[in-house]
Amino acid sequence: MTKDKPEERGLRVPVFQGILPFNRSQVPLDIIAGIALAAVSIPQVMAYTKLAGTPVITGLYTILIPMTLFALFGSSRHLVVGADSSTAPILAAVLANMAVSSESAEWTALAGVIALLVAGLLILARIIRLAFLSDFLSRTVLVGFLTGIGVQVSLGEIAGMLGIPGGRHGAMQRFISVLHQIERTSFYDLAVCVAVLSIIIASRKLSKKIPGALIAVVGSMIASWALNLEAHGVQVLGAIPSGLPKIALPCVHWDWQLIRGLLPTAFAIFVVILAQSAATSRAFAARHNERFSENGDLVGLSLANIGAALSGTFVVNGSPTQTEMVDGAGGRSQISQITMSLIVLLVLLFLTGPLAYMPRTVLSAVVFLVGLDLIDLKEMRRIWAQRPSEFWVALTTAIVVIFVGVEEGILLAAVMSLMEHVRRSYRSKNVVLALDSAGGWRMLPVSSPEQIRPGLLTYRFAHTIYYANAQQLSEQVIDLVQGAQPPLSWFCLDASAVADVDYTAAATLREIHGILKGKGIRLVLAEVVDLVKDELDRYELTDLIGKDAFYKSVSDVVSAYDRTPARSEAEN
Repeated sequence: MTKDKPEERGLRVPVFQGILPFNRSQVPLDIIAGIALAAVSIPQVMAYTKLAGTPVITGLYTILIPMTLFALFGSSRHLVVGADSSTAPILAAVLANMAVSSESAEWTALAGVIALLVAGLLILARIIRLAFLSDFLSRTVLVGFLTGIGVQVSLGEIAGMLGIPGGRHGAMQRFISVLHQIERTSFYDLAVCVAVLSIIIASRKLSKKIPGALIAVVGSMIASWALNLEAHGVQVLGAIPSGLPKIALPCVHWDWQLIRGLLPTAFAIFVVILAQSAATSRAFAARHNERFSENGDLVGLSLANIGAALSGTFVVNGSPTQTEMVDGAGGRSQISQITMSLIVLLVLLFLTGPLAYMPRTVLSAVVFLVGLDLIDLKEMRRIWAQRPSEFWVALTTAIVVIFVGVEEGILLAAVMSLMEHVRRSYRSKNVVLALDSAGGWRMLPVSSPEQIRPGLLTYRFAHTIYYANAQQLSEQVIDLVQGAQPPLSWFCLDASAVADVDYTAAATLREIHGILKGKGIRLVLAEVVDLVKDELDRYELTDLIGKDAFYKSVSDVVSAYDRTPARSEAEN
């Protein structure tokens, strides 16, 4: 797994990276994996339309054109792109607040506008090479975010599973509404729901390769047709249009006010796509020791979302679960995704008729299980056991998603990830170097320092020096100097971990040099990388400290110190 290949530095759009080199012996396995993926994903993407608030047919549209575009233009050989449980609720949350009716033409059109905005952000990220931003959404907050999404999604589907009107917007409000109307539960809807859940859960227990969702969906359609469940009050999907989607821009009144209103939502979805897709591609490339380009994937993802918008569906994202599914079935290239797109093409052309008999409670049951799958209590417990401070970050993110909103939750997740990064770098774990009994180095806490030689102390700053931690550097150096016994003659700053020095840090180093000089202590530096040395030259610190005060290693510092009268004076 690598970053961009040298030949991909320009803005050209490579194609077939996820397919070539072509391995003929692998093609049958890729096709079989694509068929297996279709069996599981087709019912699932139709269920995701409940999360997104769009018509059921749009779930199939997320596979047809968007998946094909990513397969042709993306870099990853493994990433499966389609409807996703983490982005669909963000979309629905903002559109619900705009007082638009779900599954209406206006709702679907606005969903297409958001997909276009997301595509624009992905293209911008590709042009200015922002793929690295995916590294700043930590796994901790992603676990919390997805757990919160899972709770919200599961609670929101209980009404549909019981055949009770959903009522208000927001998962918690709908759940409370269900409690108030529990006596209105439909026996037939509940029976269908229990049967669907039983089939899916039982199939999972037997083997993950059994398409339990497909069996449940087909079985429910047959039962609905044979028993005429609609006559008993069970809501069914009704007529679903067949044929290919119309290719056109979303039919909305385009103006700046609309763009400004939807842009924050698009940005929140963009952040999720950036983090989730990059992490999935990276993980599977590493598993198979393959190359991939994060920026190349941005091209594929942007084109996939343009395809989604123009074909009348909603945002698509890289799916970790579906990617794992293809990999487990033996798929090793995007041929699997192209196979799935062809199967969906056949469904759209010839098999939409039977879908009209599907009870809506089936989709609620499938989405309910999707929500439960997102609730990662095992990972939350692991975070609590291994890093309690990060557990509270994850829990806070989950609570905000559940009780405030999905959009606010992902923005908070991004902010908290950055805050956690800054917090760690702000108070870096610096050490003092001392000799061990074998003549090697051991690292001691700054609170319990030892001198390498009488009068020589070596302090390693374990991070880039910048404005936020420059004060920590100054305070620790002064404390070490004042508490030194015997008094110091040399103070060595080990800069092996320092990759950059900003203007504030340079001013702090200048002040430290002045303080040490006033106490008769010589400041020397060890293992300064060339880039940092050039920066110190530019800040005029090299001439101030002295060119002879820079050493290649701490061992060289010790050798130089041993040759000076300062050591004898310190020992005496």
